[in-house]
Amino acid sequence: MLSRTRNYIVIFFLLSSFSPLATATFNLTFPNPDEVVQGVQRRVNASISRRQALQITQKDESTCLTGNPIDDCWKCDPDWPDNRQRLADCAIGFGQYALGGKGGEYYIVTDSSDDDAVTPKPGTLRYAVIQEEPLWIVFPSNMLIRLKQELIFNSYKTLDGRGANVHIVGGGCITLQYISNVIIHNIHIHHCVQSGEANVRSSPTHYGWRTESDGDGISIFGSKEIWIDHCSLSHCKDGLIDAVMGSTGITISNNFFSHHNEVMLLGHSDDYEPDSGMQVTIAFNHFGEKLVQRMPRCRRGYIHVVNNDFTQWEMYAIGGSGNPTINSQGNRYIAPSNPNAKEVTKRVETAEGHWQNWNWRSEGDIMVNGAFFVASGEGVEVKYEKAYSVEPKSAVLIEQLTLHSGVLGVGGRDNNLGKWSSGANGGGTGYGSGDENDDDDDYSDEMSGSNMALSPTFSLFIAMASFLLLYLMPPSML
Repeated sequence: MLSRTRNYIVIFFLLSSFSPLATATFNLTFPNPDEVVQGVQRRVNASISRRQALQITQKDESTCLTGNPIDDCWKCDPDWPDNRQRLADCAIGFGQYALGGKGGEYYIVTDSSDDDAVTPKPGTLRYAVIQEEPLWIVFPSNMLIRLKQELIFNSYKTLDGRGANVHIVGGGCITLQYISNVIIHNIHIHHCVQSGEANVRSSPTHYGWRTESDGDGISIFGSKEIWIDHCSLSHCKDGLIDAVMGSTGITISNNFFSHHNEVMLLGHSDDYEPDSGMQVTIAFNHFGEKLVQRMPRCRRGYIHVVNNDFTQWEMYAIGGSGNPTINSQGNRYIAPSNPNAKEVTKRVETAEGHWQNWNWRSEGDIMVNGAFFVASGEGVEVKYEKAYSVEPKSAVLIEQLTLHSGVLGVGGRDNNLGKWSSGANGGGTGYGSGDENDDDDDYSDEMSGSNMALSPTFSLFIAMASFLLLYLMPPSML
């Protein structure tokens, strides 16, 4: 067996491939929305209860357990680099059935170029995402990928940026159109601009003319079974994440959003009826610095906003029109100093007589600095009074659950470094490679770093701690 003191990426190159997953039926039956909401809560409570039983605190560095059910599912396993596809079993919420590339072969991105959107080179990211078979896509080194056109995915793909500092910028950026089963994990996505008026390949057998794109970070268009986890998104032309045209079965979790105006759009238009069945879970995200609005902005559908930390907005946090159902539970809303922007919610271009029966509810949310949530709908128990916002246990819980939001490890926002300069891809230009006095931030998302986290020494440390915890754990908890 290979020694754990060797670099993980060497082990990864030697992993044997899994046989491709049999193609599943695209039109899956989705669970009852209330049952999925209850499932999220059960998994959160179970993870937190386990953490409390072990008397773990944030200051206890002998364990990585946080109470976040997604991270606790895979992150404390010291052998996670040898078992990357376990991640696909850790999703919660409406996107919990997203398989990504589970069961497929590993594809290693060795070329950061994006020179040809019609005939991409083997080794590039574009070549991987258009393939028909399931693929688990990984990166052996830090990488800055400057897209020339939209990066159009095929179904059954996982983009796994763990262990490297991966930035996607430029034209597009990511487009998920009429596909299913995609996982995007641990990627910086920023400075996405409009592109198009060009041919772009979407599969090995098809390419077509693309009109001008909106410049979204991630555009989800008529797609289902999608999970976006631990990404850092900022500075895009249009939305950071947009889900429209009947998209459903989506979980957006553990992400760090910053430096943007219209953050997230869910639903094509007030009159587009297929979006009435849209189901989206937004969980454990951090909505942070220099955000303005749309966190999210909902049209129709069922939106579960659970255990997020909203630390900044300029206009409002959650907005909607077209009678969406919004279920806000266990979030922290910190209002801006502007006395005219304290309200969390906004009914967009809709008179009160039309929205007073919409089902918008707030349960267990914490309101800080005068924030308030205007609930609506018959029989809704309103819980947005200021007295509830001072519960200290809930406040600590939110910080604990969202502590590691955004990109983990290499390039993580907690590294306190604005850029990386690794000479990515065999000596290619990386962040900070030019004039040290150059203040051009076009390709910096304020959250990238250069420290190698999840190193072999750290993993060995985690392994010893995990073994000790298992030894001390009573049989009833195993």
